[in-house]
Amino acid sequence: MAQRKILICDDEEGILRYLSKLLKTQGYLVETFTNGNELLARLKEGEPADADLLIQDVRMPDLDGISVLREVTRIKPGMPVIMITAFGTIDAAVEAIKIGAYDYVTKPFPQEKIVSMVKNALEKEELVQENRALKSELERPIQQDSIIFQSAAFREIYEMTLQVASSEANILILGESGTGKELIAGAIHYNSSRRAKRFLSINCAALAENLLESQLFGHVRGAFTGAITAQKGLLEEADGGTLFLDEIGDMSLPIQAKLLRVIQQGDFIPVGATKSKSADIRFVAATNKKLEHEVRAGKFREDLYYRLNVISIQLPPLRDRLDDVVPLVTHFLKKHSQRMKKEVTGITPDALRVLLDYDWPGNIRELENVIERAVILARSELVTAKELPMWKKEAEAAPVKRDVPLVSLESMEKDHIARTLADTGYHKSKSALILGISRRTLDRKIAEYGIAFPE
Repeated sequence: MAQRKILICDDEEGILRYLSKLLKTQGYLVETFTNGNELLARLKEGEPADADLLIQDVRMPDLDGISVLREVTRIKPGMPVIMITAFGTIDAAVEAIKIGAYDYVTKPFPQEKIVSMVKNALEKEELVQENRALKSELERPIQQDSIIFQSAAFREIYEMTLQVASSEANILILGESGTGKELIAGAIHYNSSRRAKRFLSINCAALAENLLESQLFGHVRGAFTGAITAQKGLLEEADGGTLFLDEIGDMSLPIQAKLLRVIQQGDFIPVGATKSKSADIRFVAATNKKLEHEVRAGKFREDLYYRLNVISIQLPPLRDRLDDVVPLVTHFLKKHSQRMKKEVTGITPDALRVLLDYDWPGNIRELENVIERAVILARSELVTAKELPMWKKEAEAAPVKRDVPLVSLESMEKDHIARTLADTGYHKSKSALILGISRRTLDRKIAEYGIAFPE
């Protein structure tokens, strides 16, 4: 973060020298003024945006501090102002607070007090700016080009997404991993009447049961070992907004029961608490599992399933929307070449043929990882087939044949994980990053599929 700049206006040279030296030792940039007219000229003629805080004396010979404060709040609204007062000017300091000053300090003041006051004022203003930026982002509806597609199959899904967004119904998004379920959930929220409130998400498969419960419902101090302070849960944080529950099919039955109460009654009890809290939340859930099968197997509550599945949206895998590969590749090339500051502007026809002939078990997430890797390896402005992990030398001589035996998704996933591990030298963290999953999920998949490591 850039150094913060503090302006100090006081007609006493001793005060200016004292504060300037003190604040410079704290890492701040300091600019001093001996009268109010000089300060205001600086703000009017210079760049007000480069000033972060003003320390202003109440009593000045040319223009009193209250008049200066009024003008400063007009020129640079929101900039915190700390007023310096003497014993006989307390009333003026109180008036300054009413006008908009952050606080006042009375002479003589210890250095610890002024340093702490400056720090707190800057932190408060930074928080206000962050909240303002967040509110602006929350109010921004998702544009169509935020979700990349050109296929007729996905256009129908996108139009349905916008249609259901205006309702208050809970939505269940279905589809394989990596098909863009969270992006659709975000589109639902930002195009709904709840857009001014928060959109929060949590991956139910990534957390242990007790941790997931605490993250969702919050906890009181002393609720369990290590709970040294109370913590708000996502249900409380998302009040009035939307909560996206990713991989809802992996949620345990006890937590499912507690979640059902929230949906039915609109309240919940934090872990370790005795009193309930209310919550007005729209739920959007997603899973790559067939929940009706989970219901029949007793692994998912039927009543919760119907509460969440008021409207369902089925996202197709990338292999069923190959018309979207080209616009997605274009988008990811631009995104990652800009991030890496490389001039990679396109892809060769052979490379595109390889991408279109691939089955994409990891869907859009895998495609982005492939393009990111290709941008890193690219030696020219165009990505070539050799820079794609699924390219084989035989592909140069003949097109990829599609008459291969049909295999299950589990088999494809196992092969893809095994190949990724081999390509990274069996480096688990790198493999997890490429696959777009957590290290814990990768370890579970390795154990589940019995993937062997070389000795």
